Amino acid sequence: MNNLVVAEGVGKTYPLPKGSLRVFEGFDFTLERGELVAVMGASGVGKTTFLNLLGALDHPTEGTIFLEGEDIRAKSDAERARLRNEKIGFVFQFYHLLPEFSALENVYLPLLIKGIDRREAALRAGAILKEVFLEDKMDQKPGRLSGGEQQRVAVARALVNEPILLLADEPTGNLDWKSGEAIMALIQDLHAKKGLSSIVVTHNEKIAACCRKVYLMESGRLKRI
Repeated sequence: MNNLVVAEGVGKTYPLPKGSLRVFEGFDFTLERGELVAVMGASGVGKTTFLNLLGALDHPTEGTIFLEGEDIRAKSDAERARLRNEKIGFVFQFYHLLPEFSALENVYLPLLIKGIDRREAALRAGAILKEVFLEDKMDQKPGRLSGGEQQRVAVARALVNEPILLLADEPTGNLDWKSGEAIMALIQDLHAKKGLSSIVVTHNEKIAACCRKVYLMESGRLKRI
């Protein structure tokens, strides 16, 4: 099977104090193995919700989402947590690094959660930090790093567990253009080297142009552009 992610008839509704908010209805999407895809759209249109559903951080109100042929919605909370830890890497706009921990410690935390010995986790985290050109900043805490460096740590953390799917939500949105361009180039390079399948949500057309396919999200639908 060449399709890594398949969403069929996905709907998502959030309850409100009065009524409800319908984000998606009858939403379909397919991500082939090895693809690097960009998703664009206006603020509030549902791009983050889309990533959260595909990444098993949230669950659809109706429809099915398959990852490697497995129905994510049918899994228990514990099974979805294990799926996220083992198969999905997340990169967010605001890094979400733990300020009291060093870059190395931030990166190896997912490995500890997986049950890997701390020494082995540190070796693997150090190796991926070298790949993102931060071998000289491993012992620095986030507050001592620039925005671009913090996002590099976040990328390393997302990839340290060797996921098959990378989901990046506005990974350059909190950076100046030069730093953002460098982060996207890094994502492109690691996507190719590690055989990832990746989705990048962005409002930046130049960032989107780096991807193989570009979709526009409007009214709960994706349109290829």
